[in-house]
Amino acid sequence: MRLDVPLVLVALSAAAVAVPSTRPASSVHVLHEKRAMEPVDWVKSRPLDADWILPMRFGLAQQNLDKIEDMLMSVSHPSSPRFNQHFTPEEIRETFAPSEESINSVTDWLVGAGIAKDRLRLSGNKGWIHLDATVDEAERLLKAEYHVYTHAGTGSEQIGCHNYSIPAHLKRHIDLIKPTVQFNHRIGPNAKVKRFGGLGMPSSGNGPKLKTTQFSKAAAITPSLANCDKMITLDCLRALYKINYTPVATDKNSFGVVEFTPQAFLPGDLDLFFKNFTPSAVGVRPKTVLIDGAVVQNTSQSFNFNGESDLDLEYAMGLTAPQEVTLLQTGDLSQGAGFDNWLDAIDGPFCTFDGGDDPEQDGIYPDAAGSPASCGIIKPPNVVSISYGQDEATASVHYATRQCNEYAKLGMMGTTVVYSTGDNGVAGFNNVCLDNDGQEGTTTSPRFNPEFPASCPFVTAVGATQINPGSTVNDPEGACEQVIFSGGGFSNIFPMASYQADAVNAYVKTHLMPSPFLPGQFNNSGNARAFPDVSANGANYVIGIDGQFGLVFGTSASAPVFASMITLINDARLSIGKGSLGFINPLIYDPIFAPAFNDITMGGNKGCGTPGFTAVPGWDPVTGVGTPNFERLLSVLKALP
Repeated sequence: MRLDVPLVLVALSAAAVAVPSTRPASSVHVLHEKRAMEPVDWVKSRPLDADWILPMRFGLAQQNLDKIEDMLMSVSHPSSPRFNQHFTPEEIRETFAPSEESINSVTDWLVGAGIAKDRLRLSGNKGWIHLDATVDEAERLLKAEYHVYTHAGTGSEQIGCHNYSIPAHLKRHIDLIKPTVQFNHRIGPNAKVKRFGGLGMPSSGNGPKLKTTQFSKAAAITPSLANCDKMITLDCLRALYKINYTPVATDKNSFGVVEFTPQAFLPGDLDLFFKNFTPSAVGVRPKTVLIDGAVVQNTSQSFNFNGESDLDLEYAMGLTAPQEVTLLQTGDLSQGAGFDNWLDAIDGPFCTFDGGDDPEQDGIYPDAAGSPASCGIIKPPNVVSISYGQDEATASVHYATRQCNEYAKLGMMGTTVVYSTGDNGVAGFNNVCLDNDGQEGTTTSPRFNPEFPASCPFVTAVGATQINPGSTVNDPEGACEQVIFSGGGFSNIFPMASYQADAVNAYVKTHLMPSPFLPGQFNNSGNARAFPDVSANGANYVIGIDGQFGLVFGTSASAPVFASMITLINDARLSIGKGSLGFINPLIYDPIFAPAFNDITMGGNKGCGTPGFTAVPGWDPVTGVGTPNFERLLSVLKALP
């Protein structure tokens, strides 16, 4: 159940009258938040009546956020004495919950301002203090002015203030207060799709890329290793990465694939694919978990609606059979969803942590279409694969940091989170690059445009390789340079993680000094998160799509393939009484495990009018440390504690 209830105008009741107190309140207020600009199409129509009640929520500052990386490394680095001894959800909640000092300081302020203590309620995760306050009380507490805003087109009303202040000594104890400057009204089920709340909406920039070649609906494809440079199948991947393992601990293991409505798989497409490549899986479906009123829709059928989900599930299910795959279908047909929404579903406290979901990026539930909010409805799977992304420049620092910290917490609890890195090389979606102010400009703007969440240091970012034309599964791969280019580069938000510092610094010293790029073309501070971490093939995948076979390209394919291999390794570990791997990046970058990866030294990831970066020996910002040799990787990771 969400703690930040919808804003409603409620008449004052007698029980809500403030109880006077002689306790002094701090008089030195400082600005805490302000709205940069008034929302478009909304008009400030009148002051809000002084006796209306506002459901005030005081978001308390979390503690120990500065310890996130150290805690994650303590259970993820192979040299740590606590390796693989993951934290429990309870330990995570207690570690990051606001301190007693923060709770007491904010409580004392409110009581000292004349609010009776029995009107205050602390949320279960200790992150919020709730108070139903009159507008008069709120305005005095926050030195603010509340107004009613009216939508020019519909007449709908919303409330808020332009800015607010709090006592200076509380700055370090309060993250934010609601309702204040946030403007998250939803007009209804036909509301315009937000910038990224609709991650699953068809777009030329998102999803795998369909090659023009299509096969006949009646055609059957015979698996063959002779032409894997032209058509990748399950057998090609097994031969390419030496995958020869059948799960035996399926009742203990779990593997999740995230899809965003209206993207959806078609059952007939799965069966078409399985009939040709995994006959035992014909009729098998993923275990579907519907998040925030989601539906697996079949009304809109085309590559743009079905391609991503069909691709992800056909290969995830095919490579890990008979492991059950959980489909985390996220968002309703009204407003869709953002990355935070699926995270809400696997960790209830995240629903409200650090301000809750972002109305500019996520779906806000419950919504006008009647879809519920899904908070903590399913235990986090051992591995989660997500083939979606957005340009980092379109994510606020607060939004990206809040989400990135959550990925770290999942790693601490034993979950591996895998993201694709995008298909446009050093450019963003639709090949858009950044101008000198860091804003998205044109395809020829001077600065590189990294992808998020791949740029978060607490996920495993997967780039794309290819079997070079005329080569075989026994030959070295190159970076993908057909139809797509592997996303990679350096974050403009996140600092370099300790686990990758040696590998990235070695690359920079050898290949970027002197730099072949213009000054400022990418974040060359020497302390930027670099990605991808690893790669897998992303070219010429055969998929069943809308009743026929097609060939697709993308890191959208690379991510579920790599995630499938980690799922198989988890199975081997669980079958002998060990734990799931959790956050694997420290293992990926450890020189001891370098022989378990195929180093990629051919190709690049051009974009923004440049050749981009180049694949070289060792780690590089095109293919990471390379592609897995599953046989070797299984051997070394199975042997770990």
